[in-house]
Amino acid sequence: MVRVPFRAAAHRVRHRLSQLVRPKSRARRPADAPGGLGAGNGAPNPYVRALGMLAVVVIGAWLGLLAVGSIRTPVGPMDTNMTLRPSLTGGSKINVSPLGALELDSHIAPLRLDVDVDRLDPVRSQALVDQPERFSGLQDEVTRDVAAGTRELAVRSCVAVISGATALGLVVYRRPRRALAAGGLALTLLAASGVSAYATWNPKSVLEPKFSGLLSSAPSLVGDARSIVTEFDIYQQELARLVTNVTRLYDATSTLPVYQPDPGTIRALHVSDIHLNPAAWHIIASLVEQYEIDVIIDSGDTMDHGSAAENGFLDPIRDLGAPYVWVRGNHDSKVTQAYLEKFRNVRVLDNGRAVNVAGLRIAGTGDASFTPDRTRPVGGKAAAELEGMRLASALRDQEQAGTPVDIAVAHDPATARQTDGTVPLVLAGHLHNRVNEQLKGGTRLKVEGSTGGGGLRAVQNEKPEKVRASVLYLDRETRRLQAWDEITLGGLGLTTAEVSRHLPEENLKKDTPASPSPTPSPTGSPGRPTPSP
Repeated sequence: MVRVPFRAAAHRVRHRLSQLVRPKSRARRPADAPGGLGAGNGAPNPYVRALGMLAVVVIGAWLGLLAVGSIRTPVGPMDTNMTLRPSLTGGSKINVSPLGALELDSHIAPLRLDVDVDRLDPVRSQALVDQPERFSGLQDEVTRDVAAGTRELAVRSCVAVISGATALGLVVYRRPRRALAAGGLALTLLAASGVSAYATWNPKSVLEPKFSGLLSSAPSLVGDARSIVTEFDIYQQELARLVTNVTRLYDATSTLPVYQPDPGTIRALHVSDIHLNPAAWHIIASLVEQYEIDVIIDSGDTMDHGSAAENGFLDPIRDLGAPYVWVRGNHDSKVTQAYLEKFRNVRVLDNGRAVNVAGLRIAGTGDASFTPDRTRPVGGKAAAELEGMRLASALRDQEQAGTPVDIAVAHDPATARQTDGTVPLVLAGHLHNRVNEQLKGGTRLKVEGSTGGGGLRAVQNEKPEKVRASVLYLDRETRRLQAWDEITLGGLGLTTAEVSRHLPEENLKKDTPASPSPTPSPTGSPGRPTPSP
C-alpha cells in the first residue's frame, strides 16, 4: 500500500519530463493555416526538443554530482571532503567548521569547488606539534595532496556527470541512443566548464579572500597584510599557510602562536557614523584587541544631536586601548568637539590641522554643516566642497613645509574629493555605505559605512542596518596602503560576521617575486600623488 503513492508520483514526474521532450501529436492543419506549411504536422519543435535534452542533461548531471561527485582526501594534517557543485559564479569555498568559511574568486565557470574541513587528524597534527620544523615542508605536502585530490575529483566528477545524465536520459526517453547522447552532452559541458575554469584561473584570489564566521578567528585565518603583499609565491604558499593556521586553531593544546603581527605594518581602524549606538564601543574594543590596532580613525557623526546631554556617551573612548583620531560630522556639534578635546588619547582634527600618531601623519577637518540645528541654513554640497578646498590648501602647505600628510580625514565625501592629488589616502563617512575609489589625481577615497549600524534609529527600519568597519594596513616605512579588511557584522543582534580582504589594484598588478626573502622590501606601494598647483 505504501508503494502505490510513490509509484504514482514517479509516474507523474516521468510523464511531465516526457511531455517536455516529446510533445503530443496534434491534428494536421492545412498548409495555409497560421504558422505556415508543416506547422501542424505533429513533429516536435526542435527548440523544445533541444531544451528538453538540455534540461535532462543538467538535472541528471546535478543529481550525479550530488550522489557520487565528492571525494574524501587528506590535505596536510586535515581530513577534507572535496566536491564540485553547480554554480552561476564559480569560485572556491573552503568551509572550516566551526570557525567559518573562506570564499575565493578562483575561477569563472558554472562549477564551484567546495572543500569541507571535517576534522584534524590527531596523529598527523600531533606530529606537527611535536616537530615544528615539519611546518617548513608543509607547503610541498599540501601541494601534493591538493593535486592528487583534484585529479581524483575530476575523474569522479566525470563518471558522476555521465552516469547521472545517461540514467535520467534512459528514464525519460527509454531509448539507449538518446540516453547515450545525453551522457555525451553532459561530458562535453563538463569539459567546457573545465576549460573555462582553466582559462580564468586566478591564483591571486587567495590574496583577497572573503571570510565569514567567528570574528575572533579572522586575523588567524586571513593573516597579516604585509606578508600577503610581499611574501608571494602565491597560491601554494598561501594555501599551505591557511592549512598551518587552521591546524593551530584546531589544536587547543598547541603552544604555537596563533597570530604574529608583522612589526613592519601599521594597522589603522577606520570607523564612522556611530550615531549613539553603545554597542559600537564593544565592537571597536574587540577589533582593537584582535587586530592589534595602532590607531583608530573616526570620520564623524558619533552623535545624533550634538547636545551636551549626549557627551557622556563618549566616555568609553578613553578605554579603547588605542589613540583615537576624530573629525566632526554633521551630527556632531562644537560642544561635542570641545568635550573630546579634553581626552588624553583623542586627537581632534579641524581646519586642516595635522598630527603625528602611530607613525602616521594625519590631517582633517570638521563638517561644514550642523544639520540638527534647524535655526541655521544648511550649506549643502557647495559648503562641503568649499571646506574640501580649504583642506586641500592646508595639505599643500604641509607638503611644501616638508611634513607631507599620509591620510586626510573628512566626514562628507564631497569634502574629501577636493583633496584629490594632495594626499595618498582620504577617509570619509556620511553615506552609511562603503565606497572605494581611485580618484583622477591619484588619491584613493575610502568611505566607511556605519559602525553603529545606523545608530539607535536603525530599529525603525524594516531590516537592521549592518555594522561596518575597516582595518587598514600601511607600510611603516613608506606609510602607503598595502591592503585592507572590510569587516561587516549583521546589524542588531550581530548574528553574522564577515571579513573581506582587499588589495589596491597596483599591488595586484605587480610582478610576483620568485621566492620570498626573510626581510622582503615592500611591493605595490603606491607613490605619492603629485600635488595640484
